[in-house]
Amino acid sequence: MSLERASRWNRGITWAACLSVVLLFFAATPGTLSGLTGVQSAVAQDKSAPKAAPKAAAPAGEAAETTDSEEPDAPQNFLGWMVEALGWFWLTVFLLLSFGMVALVMMNILQVRRESLLPADFIEMFEQKLNARDFQGAYETARNDDSFVGRVLAAGMSRLNRGYSEVVEGMQEVGEDETMAMEHRLSYLALIGSVAPMLGLMGTVQGMIASFEVIANSETSPKPSQLADGISTALFTTLIGLGIAVPAMVFYSILRNRVARFVLEVGMVSEGLMSRFSSMGKKPAGGAPAATPAAPQQ
Repeated sequence: MSLERASRWNRGITWAACLSVVLLFFAATPGTLSGLTGVQSAVAQDKSAPKAAPKAAAPAGEAAETTDSEEPDAPQNFLGWMVEALGWFWLTVFLLLSFGMVALVMMNILQVRRESLLPADFIEMFEQKLNARDFQGAYETARNDDSFVGRVLAAGMSRLNRGYSEVVEGMQEVGEDETMAMEHRLSYLALIGSVAPMLGLMGTVQGMIASFEVIANSETSPKPSQLADGISTALFTTLIGLGIAVPAMVFYSILRNRVARFVLEVGMVSEGLMSRFSSMGKKPAGGAPAATPAAPQQ
């Protein structure tokens, strides 16, 4: 792996980490706001409620029981409820999946760009070398460039002495290899999009089993609060699994279309630049075969 590719991977991982932190912050914000809203509404109700007349003194025991029964439970924010419902196992699984999805999206976005696959400066320089019949310089320019089209043209220039058919075949081989590498990276994003809802469904089944276990082991009719843990686990795992799968599949479709478009453009540009060698080895009418340019030294 070249230094430029390694730097792209490092930038992708860095952006993925930053985006994951931002996503976690926004995931925590609704729960925090809901908790603050609950507290503010409770305070507003206390202020707006009319003051009740003082009641007659009651015995100490009765006063204590009344106070205990009237104390409301503190509102739980959304993020704390979600973390408690998921547990350490599902929380770890979904965090790893989300981080992997963000990392793959950022790395593919950084790599599937026109500047990385089809740089205009390189194409202009390569065409100038060909126009000046500096084939060795054109080959060195293509070999030293790390772009998709640079590797394709370098493979074609290395086979100039074998004929134009070998040039086209060499370019096609490198193009197919590069396309396969890009599609291979994208396939991991599709894999996350397929696995995430299945894991969410697994959590749903586990949560429903836990709720039915409470019903089966209870001698009396269980309270809704006793069933809430299993049901919340079932719903939260389904929600987060779909929340990971939907953007993964959306980005996979967008990036796959970008790859297909850029691969087509690279093929058209490379064949257009190398088409000037299409007459190599052909016999003109009533004459000797056309001269074949010397192959660049590798």
